[in-house]
Amino acid sequence: MKAADAHKLSDPELVQKLKDLRTELFRLRFQSVTGQLENPMRIRQVRHDIARVQTVIRERELGIEA
Repeated sequence: MKAADAHKLSDPELVQKLKDLRTELFRLRFQSVTGQLENPMRIRQVRHDIARVQTVIRERELGIEA
């Protein structure tokens, strides 16, 4: 997900996306521990996506325009 994509989402969609990403990160970490993870770089991508979504949410709370 790119930052521009995150800015296009509404507030409820951002919250849902954040929940989905956190769930995916949990599953990826679980797969990593059990040795079933196929793409270790996916963990990094998901963490960055979580940060992007949280940044957009915070910007909207503060009233900062992108």
